[in-house]
Amino acid sequence: MARVSGQQDKDQALVRLGCAIRSRRAALGWSQEALADYAGIDRSHMGKIERGERNVTFLNILRIAKAMECNPSDLLADAGL
Repeated sequence: MARVSGQQDKDQALVRLGCAIRSRRAALGWSQEALADYAGIDRSHMGKIERGERNVTFLNILRIAKAMECNPSDLLADAGL
């Protein structure tokens, strides 16, 4: 199936956001399971977010940022978005 125009850019944004979340989590010394627990998100869903496989909702970005005691804008800036 051919990609819809702009789909690849969207996918890359999700991958970059996931990498930013993973990097910040690792800097905190937390496991993926710990972050998922602190944020109130299922661990397997968190893994998909970090791999850029899920279009993370705004509310989940807020939950993740709150758990890591940062601003959502910090995560987006880390991702270059």
